[in-house]
Amino acid sequence: MPLYETVLIARNDVTQQQVETIADEIGVELETDGGAVKKREYWGLRGLAYRIKKNRKGHYMLLSMDAKPAFVTEMERKLGLNEDVLRFMTVRIEAIDEAPSAILSRKSDDRERGFRGPKPAGRFESGRKRGFDDREEFRARDAFGGDEFRPGSEE
Repeated sequence: MPLYETVLIARNDVTQQQVETIADEIGVELETDGGAVKKREYWGLRGLAYRIKKNRKGHYMLLSMDAKPAFVTEMERKLGLNEDVLRFMTVRIEAIDEAPSAILSRKSDDRERGFRGPKPAGRFESGRKRGFDDREEFRARDAFGGDEFRPGSEE
């Protein structure tokens, strides 16, 4: 049987367990049809490039499977009817890579990076923080000699 990879994006409102349930349903139907899910990865809640059905984030799931083409068309029809699934894409592949996908390997690199040290001062920032009275309008007024009214000071 041919090999396929499906990536599906579920709504932000659903939980991770509900996304796993969708993948479980696909796996059960696939096994009854004679196929098998070879690889399954939950990529987490990630931001979308643009809003889809008023959602800015979505749960991503990757399924690599050994299935008949008729099953794939039926699976895509059911995913299209499921209100929790925003988008899906199925691609036929030559071989299933057993190593973690690029998304998961990049996530682990981000976690290992850790603290990089103090943030350097910006290009136009001298490092001196100005207080309330250091604003330019107060300095101009003080130079002019207008001490009769000062905000925040009561006499």
